[in-house]
Amino acid sequence: MAITEENPGYKWVGTRPIRPDGLDKVTGKAQFGADLTLPGMLFGKVVRSPHAHARILSIDTSAAESMLGVKAVITGSDFPDLAANGAHPMAIDVSHNAIARDKVLYEGHVVAAVAATTRELAEAAAKAVEVSYEVLPHVLTVDEAMADNAPLLHEGMITKGVEPAPDQPSNIASRIVHERGDLEQGFGEAEVVVEREFTTKPVHQGYIEPHAAVADANSDGRANIWCSSQGHFQMRADTASVLGVSQGTLKVTAAEIGGGFGGKTVIYLEPIAVRLSQRAGRPVKLVMDRDEVFRATGPTSGTRIKVKMGVSNDGKLTAAEVWMAFEAGAYAGSPVGAAGMTVIAAYDIPHFLVEGYDVVCNKPRVAAYRAPGAPMAAFAVESVLDELARSIDMDPIDLRLANAVVEGTQASYGPKFPRIGFVETLEAIKEHPNYTAELGPNQGRGVAAGFWFNAGMSSSATVHINENGTATVVTGSPDIGGSRQSMALMAAEELGIPYESIKPVVADTETVGFTDVTGGSRVTLATGAAVVDACRIVIEDLRARAAKTWDVEIDQVEWVDGQAQHVDGSQPPLSLNDLAAKSGRTGGPISANASLNARGVGAAFSTQVCDVEVDPETGVTQVIRYLTAQDAGRAISPDYVEGQMQGGVVQGIGWGLNEEYVHDENGNMENPSFLDYRMPVASDLPMIECCIVEVPNPAHPYGVRGVGEVGIVPPMAALGNAIKDATGVRLTDLPMTPIKVLEALNEQSD
Repeated sequence: MAITEENPGYKWVGTRPIRPDGLDKVTGKAQFGADLTLPGMLFGKVVRSPHAHARILSIDTSAAESMLGVKAVITGSDFPDLAANGAHPMAIDVSHNAIARDKVLYEGHVVAAVAATTRELAEAAAKAVEVSYEVLPHVLTVDEAMADNAPLLHEGMITKGVEPAPDQPSNIASRIVHERGDLEQGFGEAEVVVEREFTTKPVHQGYIEPHAAVADANSDGRANIWCSSQGHFQMRADTASVLGVSQGTLKVTAAEIGGGFGGKTVIYLEPIAVRLSQRAGRPVKLVMDRDEVFRATGPTSGTRIKVKMGVSNDGKLTAAEVWMAFEAGAYAGSPVGAAGMTVIAAYDIPHFLVEGYDVVCNKPRVAAYRAPGAPMAAFAVESVLDELARSIDMDPIDLRLANAVVEGTQASYGPKFPRIGFVETLEAIKEHPNYTAELGPNQGRGVAAGFWFNAGMSSSATVHINENGTATVVTGSPDIGGSRQSMALMAAEELGIPYESIKPVVADTETVGFTDVTGGSRVTLATGAAVVDACRIVIEDLRARAAKTWDVEIDQVEWVDGQAQHVDGSQPPLSLNDLAAKSGRTGGPISANASLNARGVGAAFSTQVCDVEVDPETGVTQVIRYLTAQDAGRAISPDYVEGQMQGGVVQGIGWGLNEEYVHDENGNMENPSFLDYRMPVASDLPMIECCIVEVPNPAHPYGVRGVGEVGIVPPMAALGNAIKDATGVRLTDLPMTPIKVLEALNEQSD
């Protein structure tokens, strides 16, 4: 078979070998965040607010400090006042979110922490800390927070992005806008206009491993931190900021991670563990329980979204108007900006206005959750697209094909798309047997598509050639989705040696160059590119060593299949093993470093089709068939690509049908456990069928596009569209629980 773009002739890239970290994980040898035990280690416990909004009047730690076995007690007063030091507002928010000062802004907000010789003593000491509060009125939703005369979380918050700037504070942190064309003209050109309003609830990433951190502070002012994290360089920077110390005084090691999905890019325990260790003079371990994870770590936003779209009878979208308000939680920083970028970016619409608001409320500060902001936005827009297709009697995929962005289209958020594979994902779904499979009574089919822009950012890598011709690939990207394997596959492909001869290592902050977080679907693209660069530097070094050995010019040496060859074949080849064994005589150890700020990020698209059966007696929705097609650019590790695709769909199904935060009138969460926070399990789901589409990203040496996030964007809309097809009712509030479905069916029959 000829080697082409579709069949590049790779030996290792695109294969399905055994994962390099598999043995340690199945045998229990892998060290997760809570597994580390150090000599003399103490156990920490955090004291949290029971109130959604309250002023701290006093904190009495004397009883806790007097308890036998208690070695340290701290409060917010033990941390520097960053505001007084002129720090950036975001740094101040990070600090105050880690431990409260004058006010608590959500149930679970940290107010103090203790360290003791046993877990039981630490828990008892935490209960002995007495905190006096003045309870304040609270707001839990964007509607409450944006209302006139709403209680303010931050008395000095002036909305950014509004001209002229408001002269009064509010709970609206900022406003974003994307617009083009003339809305009046666009809607005037439409034969059909559909306008709907949608709401979604906060949902949690649902990682199985809770947050954990171990800190060991030294008397010289330095400290070592081990933590469950998606980005230990970010943990170092934020922890140093909260502590008011130089980043160079902290060394952070990323433990194995039991799930993250964006939720482990935020510090919660790390600065507290360091401060306790400094006070006690001993290592301290802090581990959240599940209740703490739910009450005090970032879910994603609850939202209210209004969408108005117009279409002509031939299926051309003429105009779109989108208004969005996103809960940020206690501090500014919801993903409304990303939602604004993605909400209509998959479609070429000549006239549009996208307006979004970042709104604070008395819930935990939100954190990233897989394509943050995009799933809620897609739920609204893709549901309206389904309505438009029905209104003009057009196949829903044909409607999307008629308006799909392609190479050269200017995205709604600004840049022109390079080569992309959205059309190919639509066509893959339409051509699949699932799309025309027969449906039975009470069954329906829904289609939805999704877009995510992906990220590049900074990465570093080091490649060492060992004396026996094997290679060690060192990166700073915590492996949360199989990146060890993708790094090893690309290194094996570059060096021309077996995959089994590559040892991928995730190093600490003092061992490898700066690397941004594992997030934004960036690691295989950006860190992978750094690995490729480092391998190519190594190969140039190997060619030079072979040239020196043969006493020829380097341009007479080529690297083929893991060995140096003379271009005219006049010298016997030198394998990597040969050159490594003689490295001491040709220049010393063989090693290379590469660092980059990744450019040419490949946008990701996913199209999905979902079949459901709705029980008209109970309102229960059962997913009976699911197919997802996604452009991976190039599937470096197809097993992991399929795993990312399936995982995104499963989380989207949970988000669409079951998951939500439930609060009582006092702002206290009522379902902070996996028993009551209903995530889907295997018995709830069919096999998720995957169709990997490969339209290579021209800016990456192997054509990579990130695959970790876009898969969660379409499922909620696909489910809603399928329920509409099965029942005739359109649900606009997530989750689409049996009660809501049944109520809608009953209203329809009245």
